Amino acid sequence: MKIHDITVVGAGPAGMMVAIHAAELKKDVVLIERNDSIGKKLLITGKGRCNVTNTASINEFTKKFGRRGVFLRSAFSSFSNEDLMAFFKSKGLDMKIEDKGRVFPVTEDSKSILNVLKEYLKENRVKIIYNARLSKIKKFDDTFRVNFTLNGENISINSKNVVLATGGASYWSTGSSGDGFRIAEEMGHRITSLKPGSVPLKTKESWVKDLQGISLENVRLTFKNGKKKIISDNSDIIFTHFGVSGPTILDLSNQIISLLEKNGEIPLFIDFKPDLKREELENKLFNQFETHGKTDLKNFMKFMLPNRMIPIFIQLSGVEPKKKLNQINKKERNSIINLLKSLPLTIVGHLPLEKAMVTCGGVSKKEIDPQTMQSKIVTGLYFAGEIIDGCAPSGGYNLQQAFSTGYLAGEHAAKIKYNSNLNHE
Repeated sequence: MKIHDITVVGAGPAGMMVAIHAAELKKDVVLIERNDSIGKKLLITGKGRCNVTNTASINEFTKKFGRRGVFLRSAFSSFSNEDLMAFFKSKGLDMKIEDKGRVFPVTEDSKSILNVLKEYLKENRVKIIYNARLSKIKKFDDTFRVNFTLNGENISINSKNVVLATGGASYWSTGSSGDGFRIAEEMGHRITSLKPGSVPLKTKESWVKDLQGISLENVRLTFKNGKKKIISDNSDIIFTHFGVSGPTILDLSNQIISLLEKNGEIPLFIDFKPDLKREELENKLFNQFETHGKTDLKNFMKFMLPNRMIPIFIQLSGVEPKKKLNQINKKERNSIINLLKSLPLTIVGHLPLEKAMVTCGGVSKKEIDPQTMQSKIVTGLYFAGEIIDGCAPSGGYNLQQAFSTGYLAGEHAAKIKYNSNLNHE
């Protein structure tokens, strides 16, 4: 009975990198994929442009993954952001750097990233089994039996090493249904609480429904947690039928979800004019009200806000929409200024895990050797990518984690030598 050197479960970025690197080291590698094609989630990252990594330092990368991010230092050192960019460049795909160090392929098309990965897989003769759903992994003396269903049939293959790179439990449509967590748990590993990361948030205020699809540019968000505040950089926010989304909301969602669990709801304030101090905005409005005194408030606000937002904004201000600017008193002007600098919303929830871009939580880092990505519980079992506990905000950090942990797992899984005896129970 054939015994493969390495079986990799999951053909996302982490799994593909495991397979490529292990095959480069002359190992017989089998890559099992649940879907009928590889890299489905990769294709939708960065809105199809694929923010593949970031130019940040290794220290910054580890900080992005929170207090236990130091666990990933060896992975990021073994295969860095510069290594990843060189990996793609060697196949003729150049990268470009955008704001906040975000790195994209010059093609601005995630398909070009996937095509390079496919080229590496083909070049290194990695065998891929499609439409295969993992059902069970059984460890014998020094080999594994990997069981999966394929077109309704129960199939098993034998392998000296297994790498679980099945992703998280978010974006079910891409195949990440959490099977890897179940298998890891069955094999004795602790799974930390699974929470959504990079997910839109729900608000108490029902008027957001009327603003669905409206985008506010260059605003600043402040979330209040008692006396503490979480203040964003200037960014964009998008209203949805249930609440708010957009880059900053997605980036901060993991922090906000943790606070929601403690407090039940979190106040959010939107600053429409973050580059102006309150006094500066007050002077500017006073002068404009003087200059355009005969203009209705609702018409003047077209220079300040998207049209669909004006009726709601004015209603919240308590000022008559048709009131002339030269008739607005100081109290009413202050009400308008207050809303422009601090429009209140109340965050009360979030979309479910399966709608999130990233899964936060997973196989406990305490049970994985950070130098090798090998399980401390089951020798020969490795983990790579999103299945490992922890997540970072958007910006290329999570994809780099997948490629780096995949590279490290592939490196060490390829080095282990066994007697190659399969003992049947």
